[in-house]
Amino acid sequence: MRKILVVLILIIFIGIMTEGSQQRFPRPQFESGHVPPKTQTPPPRTDFMEFLDVFLLLAALSVNSYFVIRKRYRKGILGVTVFSLIYFGFIREGCICPIGAIQNVSLALFDHKYIMPVTALIFFILPLFYTMLFGRVFCAGVCPLGAIQDIFLLKPVTIPSSTNKILGLIPYAYIAFAVLFAATSSDFIICRFDPFVGFFRFSGNFWILITGAVLLVLSIFVGRPYCRFLCPYSVLLKFISRFSRWHTTITPAECVQCRLCENSCAFQAINFPNTGEYKEEKSKSLNRIIFFSLLLPALIVIGGISGYQLHEVFSKMHKNVRLAEEMYIRSNYKVNTPLSIDAETFLKSGEALKSLYQKASIIKEKYKNGSVATGAFLGFILGSFLIGLSINKKRKDYEPDKENCLSCGRCYKYCPVEKK
Repeated sequence: MRKILVVLILIIFIGIMTEGSQQRFPRPQFESGHVPPKTQTPPPRTDFMEFLDVFLLLAALSVNSYFVIRKRYRKGILGVTVFSLIYFGFIREGCICPIGAIQNVSLALFDHKYIMPVTALIFFILPLFYTMLFGRVFCAGVCPLGAIQDIFLLKPVTIPSSTNKILGLIPYAYIAFAVLFAATSSDFIICRFDPFVGFFRFSGNFWILITGAVLLVLSIFVGRPYCRFLCPYSVLLKFISRFSRWHTTITPAECVQCRLCENSCAFQAINFPNTGEYKEEKSKSLNRIIFFSLLLPALIVIGGISGYQLHEVFSKMHKNVRLAEEMYIRSNYKVNTPLSIDAETFLKSGEALKSLYQKASIIKEKYKNGSVATGAFLGFILGSFLIGLSINKKRKDYEPDKENCLSCGRCYKYCPVEKK
């Protein structure tokens, strides 16, 4: 009884002290009516959930590779497409993705202070590894951006070959500037201008949503316009797919030249037989190749010079450069226009203008080298494109274009050999 009495006295004493502390330090009032805004990016994931994402990506790539290479099963590819759209699209809200991971890799390579998340690195590498083995199986049914366009494709039309090839150069410019802006810590433009992530999150910038809607409507007639004419990750996938160890084929055996598959690809990724019925004089073809080969270094130099001339324009993508320019104009020209939010924050911080100008100067120096490299890269791509147009490879069968083939399996059912 004495022990029980002591325990009761202790409980009462603790209660009195607690009540006293509550009176001395009253609880903060949270009922102010303020509603926190909804975040535009998903909240951080636990380690377990992040590695679950990696596991499901690995599983989706493996299953899709099996359906593409081993089973040649279009319905199975569609099943993976639906799963990827639901999980990597709407459940994971389009983040994390290999396409956006390009920027994380770029920033990690040029900024030693930035620590890239392991899962982001794995998401970047895994699709490239599978592409090296099996072709673009990631595009076939694992990428949610490709999946959402695929379900809208109803009546594909054929785009003129020249237009198709010219539009195919846009992703090279996109990835070049994405790397430039990410490497200089300026912006992640791939994520900022992702046209479909707003649909996955049911929110987003109005004009980005409009752009996404236009692309989806366009997808009814043009097979995957974003994948073919905008996606920066496709630049890496195209290059690696050329050297894929195993790649899907139109026919599982010898081609019988039935021509039934000619119009089966919605993405115009089938190379027709070219047995030399129209033979160009070898001298003309050779002269054209030599001319463009000699032009290539000139295009690289012109691109580099152009990039250098525009480096100050590009550098304004960085907020410190924009802020320094705004503060310089206000300080020297007595401009009375309203301050930007960044300018207000800077003035309240008490930081010296000299310090801001030094930061902006460092950023501009980075842009000098980066802009030259970007321009030179684009010059190289243009020159290589012209050389590629001049080379005609002879083919005796209908073959998938390993660079542009998305391994979607649409052509399987058109081949009569499949039914044997």
